[in-house]
Amino acid sequence: MDLRSRILMYTAGFEPDGPYTPPGDDERERLADGVGRLLDGDAAQAERLLAPLGLGVTRLTDTDSGRRYDEIAALRPNGEAARWGRLYLTADSPVRWNVQVPHPVSDRDTEALGVRLLEDTPSGALVVAGAHRRAGRGDAADVAHREDSAFHSIVVELQKRGVPGLQLHGFAESSERPYEAIVSGGAAQSTSGEATALADRLEADGLRVCRGWQARCPLEGTANVQGRSAERRHAGFLHVELAPDARDDGPDADETSDALADLLRTWADD
Repeated sequence: MDLRSRILMYTAGFEPDGPYTPPGDDERERLADGVGRLLDGDAAQAERLLAPLGLGVTRLTDTDSGRRYDEIAALRPNGEAARWGRLYLTADSPVRWNVQVPHPVSDRDTEALGVRLLEDTPSGALVVAGAHRRAGRGDAADVAHREDSAFHSIVVELQKRGVPGLQLHGFAESSERPYEAIVSGGAAQSTSGEATALADRLEADGLRVCRGWQARCPLEGTANVQGRSAERRHAGFLHVELAPDARDDGPDADETSDALADLLRTWADD
């Protein structure tokens, strides 16, 4: 099937006033166990663990790329589990990297960019939140700042296996943010060679970049809980904020996508 259409049709229905209730402690633990089993290649046991949560495992082949993926998604489109998000894992090779989209629709076009990177770059995974960041009560669905989410449980399971993650965000350009991209390590105050190479590549393509390890940038993601977890587990993590032109359908977005894909290929080769 058309993987892009499948994922973007799922996120298209997200609304800021939509319902959302996070999974409980036992549900998150069972989800993490199921994801771990799937990462270890035991899809049958993963299905047994996930079915009581209303989640299933489906093997998909993307019509555009020909690549195969294992999808963890809700069995019922209107069930509570449908609002916990989805996971897509490459089925043709070990998972070497993951792209995280914590604020689909709210950070416009980050979901489309995440799909593009998954389709264009082998050996990866895509983690997509299942609700608008303002859904539910309070900040319950703001999964970049909540540890009680399916999204966080999935990302942590990838981190336990040393899989580096790239988290995509979007911001509105203003006089206080005169950039197309803000690149940082999240909670990590130091930088990696991959982060420097990414910033260099974006600047070489004509984008204005704020480097979180060199300057006081806005939106560095220092309070991001997936970044904090990565720091504790010594797992690779990059937090990238993008202006609208760097994540829509224009030339800046093409340059951004190519630069991010090069980063993921570096992780895959490592």
